[in-house]
Parts: sequence; C-alpha cells; structure tokens
Amino acid sequence: MRIGVLGTGNMADALATHWVRAGHEVFVGGRDEQKARRLATRIGGGAGHGSLRQAADFGGVVLAALPYGAGAAVVDGLRAALTGKVLLDCANPVGPGFRLLTGGGPSAAGRLAAAAPGAQVVKAFNLCHEDVWRMTPPVFDGRPLVVPVCGDDGAALALVYELVRDVGCEPVAGGGLERAGLLEATAALFIGLWVGEQADVRAIAPPLAYATGPQAERA
Repeated sequence: MRIGVLGTGNMADALATHWVRAGHEVFVGGRDEQKARRLATRIGGGAGHGSLRQAADFGGVVLAALPYGAGAAVVDGLRAALTGKVLLDCANPVGPGFRLLTGGGPSAAGRLAAAAPGAQVVKAFNLCHEDVWRMTPPVFDGRPLVVPVCGDDGAALALVYELVRDVGCEPVAGGGLERAGLLEATAALFIGLWVGEQADVRAIAPPLAYATGPQAERA
C-alpha cells in the first residue's frame, strides 16, 4: 500500500513506523520539509519525504496527522490531490480542561470530509497516546488493543482495518462517519479521566457478558 503522511509529529512517527515495517511504501510530507526528511530517515524502510502536496499525491491512503486547528485548512488546500483517496483522520479536538473543541458543530473528521469532499474520510487511532501506538504490539493482559473505526465506504474501511492490524491491533466497526464525533467525545472523556482523575477507564464498563445485565451471562 502507498501511504502519504501529512504531518511530522508524534502520531505520524508512531503509525508510519509500523506501516513501513509491515512493508508499505510511505511518504512523509510537512510544511517544514527538513522535518519531513528527518522523520523519513528515522522511520527508515526507504520512506520518502517532501511537501504536504507531494505526500497527498503519493498515497492511495493519506494519514492526516495534523492538529485539529490546522487540519481542515491543510486538507482544503489539497482537495484536488485527495480526490479518490482514503483520508485517515486521527486528530483529537480536545482543549484545556479536557473540553471538546468542536462543541455542537461538526466533528474534526466531518470538517475534513467537508474540506475534501472527493476523499473517503475514515476516523481511527484517536483514543490513545502516541506512545501506546509505538508499542510493538499494543497488547494488554494478553489481548491486543481494539481500535474503533468510523467511515462510510466499505473499500476504505477495509484498507484502514489492514493498517490497524499492521500496528498489532484489532479493528472494530464504529459505524459511519457521522459517529466520528462520538469517538472524539470519548477521547475527551477518557483523557480527562486518565489525566485529571488518574482513573483506569477500563474499570468503568462491565465485561461483554454483563453488557445487558447479569442475565446475559447466565443465558
């Protein structure tokens, strides 16, 4: 798979490193092409580097590893290059006080879809800190991390599911792109609990057998 990466930050580093190791072709694009070059060198595997537009042109799948405040504007400038591509959004629109910055408006993923209407936008990889994605693989208590994925196009989802598995995780269908805002709100809640309350969010939900009450397990 040919993967373009928009951005040179920690999420770009963590995810693209897995994908190069899995045998995919990766091209890193950034506003600062020297940062893109340094990241491509660190990733290895013959990863290319250059401008944001070059990365958008390169990839059949394009990772938008961009801050929420900048993502839509960058994508809008690349809309022609992104037409027909899968645009993978991992942004978290979370601000001070663990506040969801989108408020009652469109989700971060929805804003990217509006900025590049010819792309198939998929939301994934937004629930964990970048250092979790650096793990090889992210396995806890003997179970691979499960990654919710939201999107509307079956072929695009299949490609993203493959990339989730290449990180060592298991994908789970999160619904259509209209549910991406729920994933983003979940991230705001989880980050607030993890960081603000030092709480283990795994403890707030019962096991699947008890999801509808204890009678489900007996049945």
